[in-house]
Amino acid sequence: MAYPAMSDTGTAAGDDPLQIAVWRLRSRACWTDAAALLASHTAGAALQRASLLVERCLYTAEGWEEAEDALRTAEALASSDDERGAAACERGQLAYAATILGVRDRADEARAALGRSAALIAPGSPGRALLDFRRGLLAENLAHSPQSARAAYRRAHAGATAHGDPLLLSFTWRHLAGLALREGELAEARHGFGESLRIREELGYLVGTAPALASLADAETEPEASRLRAEAGRLFRLLGGVPTWLAPQLAPAPPAATA
Repeated sequence: MAYPAMSDTGTAAGDDPLQIAVWRLRSRACWTDAAALLASHTAGAALQRASLLVERCLYTAEGWEEAEDALRTAEALASSDDERGAAACERGQLAYAATILGVRDRADEARAALGRSAALIAPGSPGRALLDFRRGLLAENLAHSPQSARAAYRRAHAGATAHGDPLLLSFTWRHLAGLALREGELAEARHGFGESLRIREELGYLVGTAPALASLADAETEPEASRLRAEAGRLFRLLGGVPTWLAPQLAPAPPAATA
């Protein structure tokens, strides 16, 4: 199972030094430090700060109270439909994270929040692609509906392409590849996982590289699969065991039984 982060590289706004610093910290799993760089007196900064702290929960299963506080601030400062929709999208992601990580069942809250977001974010706007992706996650992992998930991921993929969001593309490639692997379409799965890994390496998204390597390993044969898992394990340890949910995928396989 995969647990994605928020969208956007954070470096597209004219190479803003602040955004570059936030991105570098975020990509190295330093979400709290990245959030500390952002003042929360504007809706945009508050929303970005909340997004960082929600992502931290997803990758570490920690920091839930901080994320809730940041979300409440972002919701209070939101004044447009796009801002309110983006805040609802983050609330849905936080509820999804709590559910999928076994912290607390908030599936109904996740669905309701993403439904509110869909009513507020206009079709074709940049935020719609991320919303479509997260609705795909709910369809795949909570509703167990791969067909609905695939349709949502494809909409998100098209939106990320149209709006030039490479990080989100890395997630849509990976999740579409995961569905392909489940159906035994190995060539399609390898291609999608490979594209996801390539994008993350190009962006320097270190915290997402180990999961991409592990996913590609699942579609490869030996000895390449073992090489990829070993590299994923090295990065996983380098980041102090983040993302926490990756550990079972990197555990050594038990020795084959003998007669």
